[in-house]
Amino acid sequence: MLRGLGDLVGARDQFEQALSVFETALGPDHPEVGGIRNEIAHVLWARWDLQGARAQLERALVIEEATYGPGHPRVATVRSNLGSVLQDLGDLAGARNELERAVALFEAALDLDHPEVATARTKLGVVLRDLGDLQGARAELERALAIVDKISAPGYPNVAIISGYLGGVLRDLGALAEARTQLEQSLALHETVLEPDHPYVVTLRSNLKEVLRELGA
Repeated sequence: MLRGLGDLVGARDQFEQALSVFETALGPDHPEVGGIRNEIAHVLWARWDLQGARAQLERALVIEEATYGPGHPRVATVRSNLGSVLQDLGDLAGARNELERAVALFEAALDLDHPEVATARTKLGVVLRDLGDLQGARAELERALAIVDKISAPGYPNVAIISGYLGGVLRDLGALAEARTQLEQSLALHETVLEPDHPYVVTLRSNLKEVLRELGA
């Protein structure tokens, strides 16, 4: 509740109190403890305490694997979160490893077209882009976009987000016409939910302007 209201300090304190209670009552390796550690990690991540978030997720991962087995979706979720934190810490190789494992786990445990697969593939695509693997990034983002297009209603927010990432990758690859299509889609969708001067809308508009200039349009 407090996290949803933006009171991150209060949320952290409440989760840490709950963690202490559950560890005392149930033991440090109980699955409820793993779940709370994952929640604490989200709060710490939001407060940009990345090392703290990493420590909580790594401990949660040990608990979840021991409780549910290494192929469980809960394990995949923690790995996906850990991959994002490692990316923010600048450990791109570590982030790639965790996200690749998360994708494989989600696909095996859920479905090839599950929303969690799309989310993990999107995260992986962004990491691959940052690593300079543009073709790999394109493949992941196109697969993620195909999933959300298949399972979502038109205008679904994740479509706009993935299209924006994909448009940037396509531009870097020199696929300007395709980049234009993705950026125009992303901009149109974002403009329906965000203010015209929102930083992300401004960035998309600038990127699209550059693509149009390079196309001579």
